[in-house]
Order: sequence, then structure tokens, then C-alpha cells
Amino acid sequence: MLQKVTRSTVIDAPIERVWAVLRDFNSHDQWHDVVQASHIEGSERSDQVGCIRNFTLKDGNHIREQLLTLSDTTYTSTYCIVQATVPLQRYVASLKLKPVTDGKRTFWHWESTFDTPPGQEETLRDMVAQGVYEAGFENLRRYLRQGGDLRSQGQVELPTGVAIASRGMAVRRYGDADTIRAVDTQVAAPGPGQVRIAQRAIGVNYIDVYLRRGWIPQMLPVSDREPGVLGMEAAGTVIDVGPQVTGFLPGDRVAYIGPQPGAYSTVRRVPADWVVRLPVQIEIETAAALLLKGVTADYLLRDLGRVGPGTRLLVHAAAGGVGLLVCSWAKRLGAQVIGTVSSDEKARVARAFGCEQVIVTRNYQFADAVQQACGGADVVIDGLGETARDENLAALARRGHWISLGQATGALNMPADALIAKSLTFSRPVVFDYVNTPALMAQRAQRVWDALDSGALKMPPIERYSLEAAPQAHARLESRGSSGPLILTC
Repeated sequence: MLQKVTRSTVIDAPIERVWAVLRDFNSHDQWHDVVQASHIEGSERSDQVGCIRNFTLKDGNHIREQLLTLSDTTYTSTYCIVQATVPLQRYVASLKLKPVTDGKRTFWHWESTFDTPPGQEETLRDMVAQGVYEAGFENLRRYLRQGGDLRSQGQVELPTGVAIASRGMAVRRYGDADTIRAVDTQVAAPGPGQVRIAQRAIGVNYIDVYLRRGWIPQMLPVSDREPGVLGMEAAGTVIDVGPQVTGFLPGDRVAYIGPQPGAYSTVRRVPADWVVRLPVQIEIETAAALLLKGVTADYLLRDLGRVGPGTRLLVHAAAGGVGLLVCSWAKRLGAQVIGTVSSDEKARVARAFGCEQVIVTRNYQFADAVQQACGGADVVIDGLGETARDENLAALARRGHWISLGQATGALNMPADALIAKSLTFSRPVVFDYVNTPALMAQRAQRVWDALDSGALKMPPIERYSLEAAPQAHARLESRGSSGPLILTC
């Protein structure tokens, strides 16, 4: 009589993480305790339908199994035994994964049908159900908790559960770039809802300059006794997680942005709500260079600018880290993109990233050129501040919208009456309010990765500095000589 065994469980890891292990038909000797050794015959790929895995068990039995189906879309596979020293006859098994509702856990269903010699039905059913399936569930849980990941992203070698030494770059007093100095600290084990990360790349953003100058003292209070570590985003690998954290495991490649500075460091402990896992195709340095700026471009174009075909868009610092992303994405959306830059070299870069018309100016005179080019801008994306205020007002079309991202030339003084003449609107957004829940963070990050993958976002060239060279990175950013994002590497 044909026997059937089914077992199901929930694994505390996202479906992509579980599938990355299970789709490798030759992975089980690395995570399942009953398997002694395994290889794929004929040098075929371990995900090639039709391949045969040849393995021995620790009890001495020998089995050959063939992969019959594999789907990366439905997260399913089937396989059969073609030869075995155990008396499982006509054995066919299937694996099915489904995401649990919150997306951070995985439902795993494993089943098989087979014949047995008379009198061995119960013994062989128990062997498959308990020795293979239930043991396999526990073995994979343990493997993932230990950081096992067959995508070859590397193991975390730092100790878990204890304080870890970290080198950071901080300021004890507000001032120029040379006020940034190295500090050594200890990062405690993660508490409830926290993740501890070994950071490999850190994004450098203009808000870091504002904090260093003391323009937002409530966000970064500093003193000789309590220096303030700079930085709002980074990427690396998870060391360990605290209680009540689901969806992250040691060894996961992750990135984060958060409303509290402290990213200029080799190790950091942050709320898990800030963190996103990286798709396999996104490099850690790319994530550090792109996440905050890409999320910013997303809400600027999607939420505030509502940019689409025919939108007349003026982008200041069009060759900067955010500017290049905005220009390339807006171009794909069908906008007419006009940019301002400070040099002919930057103008060439801006054009390569979708800026149709570029105005080269170092004295913030651009309104006449914008009016001549398009009759006025529907949307202005501005990080210049006070010095460019009157020119922005003149450059806008009726009912235009001014988005103020920063104040590189000084704090912006914007009286409400200045908007009345053309029924203008004005906004001063902060990126962290647009990713203030894990769901929003994940959604916007995924849009950035998808846009990069599709070519809607063109990846700008990255300027790299060591963590200790943070002062030089700040000086470079403030010099207006850089094009594209700057990162610090650990």
C-alpha cells in the first residue's frame, strides 16, 4: 500500500533566506545532521532539473535522488529516489514554501509518497517523518541561527552576546571638517527589538555636515565627555539580534537609515525597525551609497512632486548624490528635467543621467534660463537655501511646488506671503518621516532596488574613503567638487 508522510512547520526567517538554502539540491550535507557527504553527479549544477545527488548517511546507507522540478517563482521543488540501500520504493517528495503574513517568517510543507516491503510500513514512515523531516526542520533552524547562508556572503566572526569594541568618527565641538576625530567605544549586545551590525560601508550625506556644524544641536549634542558620532545610514552584516526580533539572522546582509546619528562606526546597535535585508544582487557598498538618497528620490518624485509625463522639474545640484538619482528616475517617468550645476564637468555628468538642459552657475542665477527653457518649473527640488530663494521664486511656474531639502548656502527665510503671487506651495520634508514604519521602509527600499534593477535608476559613480578619512570626505562634499555619492568603508 502506498504510504504518505506530511510535515509542516514555520521557520523564523524570510522566505528568500530559507529558499536560498533549500533550492540548492546539494546543500543538505551542510545543514542536515543525518547526511555524511553528498555530491552532484556529472558536474551538473545543483539547481539543474534532472541532476542527481549522490549521498551517504551517517548510518552508512547510500541514496541517489533526482531533482524533478524547481520553481523560484512558487518556491517549490520535487525529487525522487532512483537508487537506495533503504527500502523506500517509488519514493517521490515535494517541498513547498510560503511567506507568513508578516513576511518575516516562512511556512514550510514537506511531503512524500512511497511503497515499503510488507511489515516495514510503520518503521519507514517514522524514519521519514522524524529522522528526515522533523529533524530537518530543527537542523535548518539551527543552521540559519548560526548564520548559515549558501549565497556565500561570508560568516560573521565577531562574538555574539557580549560587548564588542567599535571605532567611530565623532565631534566634541561643532565646526569645520577637521573637528571630526576617532573615538573608541564598546557596543553592548542587542536588547529587545534591536539588531547589532558589523558595518562595512557608511553613507555620507549633507545632513552629516549640518550636524557637524551644529545647525541641528538637538539631534547631535556634543561635549568633551560625550562626543557625537555622525552618520545616518550604513550597510553590513548582522552579528546578532535581541529578543522580539524576527526576520533577521546572523550573517544577513542588511542596510538601514535612521533618525538618530551614530552610523560612522565599525559596529552599531540599532532598532530592527530601521533595517532592511539586501537582495542578493545589491552589493553592500551600493546599498550604503544608495539607500537614503534613493528613498529620498522616491518620495520626492512619487509623494511630493507627483512627477509624470510632461512635468517640468528643476533640480539643483543635479550632479550630486541625490540629484543624479532624481534626474535619471524623473527622466524615466517622462519629466522634462532641468538642472543647475557649478561646472562644465558636472554638466556633462548631469546630462549623462537624464538632465535634458543644464544651467552652469556659481552665483545662483538661473531663473531667466529656466523660464526661457520651459516657461517655469512645476516642481523645484532645492538644497541651496537662502541665497537661491528669490531665484527659485522667479523660476517657478504658477501653482508650482518648491521642495526644500537643505540649506547649503544658509538657513532659508520663507515668508508665507512670498508664495501668494503665483499660488505656490512649499514643503520642507525629512526623509525619516517617510520610512517611519517597517512596512514603509521595506516598501520604499524595494522600489529603489527595483528601479536600479530595471534601469530607471542609473547608479552614479561612488567616491570611497576609509572610515578614518571622514574629515576628507566632508571637505570633499563641501567643496562642491564631488559628483555622485560618497561612502566610508570599514
